[in-house]
Amino acid sequence: MTVLEDLWYGNIIPWEMFAKDNLHLKSLLSLSGKNYDKLTADLTEKQMEMLEKYKDTLCEMNSYTEQAAFKYGFALGVRLMIESVQTKLDNNSM
Repeated sequence: MTVLEDLWYGNIIPWEMFAKDNLHLKSLLSLSGKNYDKLTADLTEKQMEMLEKYKDTLCEMNSYTEQAAFKYGFALGVRLMIESVQTKLDNNSM
């Protein structure tokens, strides 16, 4: 299977590779969970509903920006590879 096929079929999951061994991220996730529990402990049902809507909006925005950053980074990597090959070809023709 090619790298593109692995990516397509979900065998390569870039964000999981980043998060798997990232102790700082794990610490932040734990802190976030503790703070969320403290925040929601005394909320009314209506307040909790509003907080969930807010959280859903943040998740959607984060997903959008992560996808855009991934696309930009991938395109930048491709442009760097093309420039590298062109530079090598230009140097060989001298």
